[in-house]
Amino acid sequence: MTLPLRTWTAALAAATCVLSLAACGGVKTASDDRADADTVVIGASIPLSGDLAGFGGFQKWGYERAVKEVNDAGGIDVGGTKVPVELKLLDDKTDPNQVTSNTQALISDDKAVALLGSCTPALVIPGAIAAENAKIPFVTGCAPEGAFTSAKKWTYAWDLFFSEADLATTTFETISSSGVQTNKKVAILHDNGPDGKVVGGTIWPAEAKKNGFQVVATEEFPTQNSDFSAAVQKAKASGADVVLVDAVTPQAVSIRKQMATAGYDPTFLVMEKGAEPQQFADALGNLSDGVLVGGYWDPSLPYPGAAELGKAYTDETGKGFSQHIADSYTAAKVLLDAIAKAGSTEPAEVNKAVGATDAQYPVGPVKFDDKNFARLNIVELQWQDGKTQVVHPEADQTAKLIAPVPQS
Repeated sequence: MTLPLRTWTAALAAATCVLSLAACGGVKTASDDRADADTVVIGASIPLSGDLAGFGGFQKWGYERAVKEVNDAGGIDVGGTKVPVELKLLDDKTDPNQVTSNTQALISDDKAVALLGSCTPALVIPGAIAAENAKIPFVTGCAPEGAFTSAKKWTYAWDLFFSEADLATTTFETISSSGVQTNKKVAILHDNGPDGKVVGGTIWPAEAKKNGFQVVATEEFPTQNSDFSAAVQKAKASGADVVLVDAVTPQAVSIRKQMATAGYDPTFLVMEKGAEPQQFADALGNLSDGVLVGGYWDPSLPYPGAAELGKAYTDETGKGFSQHIADSYTAAKVLLDAIAKAGSTEPAEVNKAVGATDAQYPVGPVKFDDKNFARLNIVELQWQDGKTQVVHPEADQTAKLIAPVPQS
């Protein structure tokens, strides 16, 4: 879920420099005429095209569903008056610079009183910086804790998602508790984006060592790479029974296919980020079977509205759900609930209400810490027959773990 590090860094600089013009009148802030509108406008820049379109489609559904529920109930209560909510969605084309432009437009042109985020740190952070500089509340998911909290000290941007450390811990807990014997050798393939570097370059090696595993091969690659044959051959030559991959969906699909071509079927294959959406399994067919990926949501989890949310998606679309419908829906609900609690569209009041969130949602409990982050619980998911199943912890299992990975 990342873009090249150089692109990501440049985008952050551009977002910071360009949107600092807000202080000089380039972008209207809390003093403009938003509160006088006959609708409450909220907006989001999301990837509806480009490499991350598979994520953006699920975000779109989650955001739209949350707004529809409010409008079906007569609108949002602002100072004792029910006001309809208008959701403005712009395609950022999986481009951090487009996120910045879109966010400017949502704030200045569409008069959005609050914003929702895009997906992956490379796209979420530029939007968050734009909102921060304009002092507009911004609620998002889809940015892991370390990547979000290390970007800057946030005041107006809020994130609900998982911790990279929890993700790695759950992976090794799943492997260790499975009872399946391995040679304790690990190969790591990861992209060079910010979360790829953190997870693949730092967290996985540390977690492997802590659990008595030896990292015998590590390969880093650009996020636009398409040929992974050399990396796959290196991993295969290492003899690793455990392969850990951190890559966006198109790359994860390519890596899995190239592993099959090379005849490399490890005992455990973990593919973070890229294996999250349904498009991963759709592209691979039975090659997706056995692939593990960390998860923060499943309709089977005992959270209020979780089962209903999954059913609503499949009923409306006739397609398999992704966990991204849950964090996007919840981010929108948190923001809409905050506007209602504030009884106002004034950014400072809404922002204060967002920060005070402490409630149960379909992704579980949401309560923000002093870094504006709400950590979601992690389970381990595994693709089985084209669907994700919860395989760890045992108390939440919807299916038994498949290991070794079925031969390709």
